[in-house]
Amino acid sequence: MHSSVGETVLNLQKMEQWIMAAIESQAAMICFPEMSITGYHAREPMDRFAETIPGPSTHFLHRIAQKTGITILAGLAEKDAAGRHHAGHVIITPAGVAGCYRKIHLGPLEEPFFTSGDKISIFETHGTRFGIQLCYDAHFPELATVMALKGAEIIFMPHASPRNTPAEKLRSWMRHLPARAYDNSLFVVACNPCGDNGKGLSFPGAAVAISPSGDVLQSCSGDGEQMIVVDLKADVLEGVRSHRMKYFLPNRTVIVKQVVASENKKNS
Repeated sequence: MHSSVGETVLNLQKMEQWIMAAIESQAAMICFPEMSITGYHAREPMDRFAETIPGPSTHFLHRIAQKTGITILAGLAEKDAAGRHHAGHVIITPAGVAGCYRKIHLGPLEEPFFTSGDKISIFETHGTRFGIQLCYDAHFPELATVMALKGAEIIFMPHASPRNTPAEKLRSWMRHLPARAYDNSLFVVACNPCGDNGKGLSFPGAAVAISPSGDVLQSCSGDGEQMIVVDLKADVLEGVRSHRMKYFLPNRTVIVKQVVASENKKNS
């Protein structure tokens, strides 16, 4: 999806159109790119466009979720109670705001403006448990492992990654995203914005869904807006996780288990 910085109302109207298209395709969940609501930018004037959660945009999306039954994963520049800014991705169900993931691994150019998140959360809706990672987060395999150990069956990875062509962006993801799925025996779903954000960044459009075996289930790339609709099947997940030789996660060494246990305790 194309999002312009600061054009929140326009971005939300466009998101509503995509949500309705997803519902027509019988989707239970829809995931938008990083900062789809506010547009992606990592410096001023984002402080003017950042919103609290709950806030006007989450109220707007909740009304849609309440009316349709869909769960919406959407990104925004978030302002917390202390006035700090986060790259956030909110989970909105028919019941309301179910939570917000705050980006933990900030890119070097994001650090002067945004504050890192400090919680690895797992969310549950529509009979599945999932985690969220934002763009730069996806380069750190330990984060995916912790999410898997906390029960994640899917990791959604919304990006706001500029430069390169759409085909090149998709190829670059193939270096590490299949590994996150394969090593942790879970589904990975990633998407990137497309087009110019109005503040000097241009994004190559891409989206991909990857199976727990590391295989690409569906993908698209291009200059215009597109949507992929994919079934993430429980029996595919169970087929990998019930196989003694294909499910690697339970067979970690003692020292790795100690490191992960310490991380879980810190984030509990």
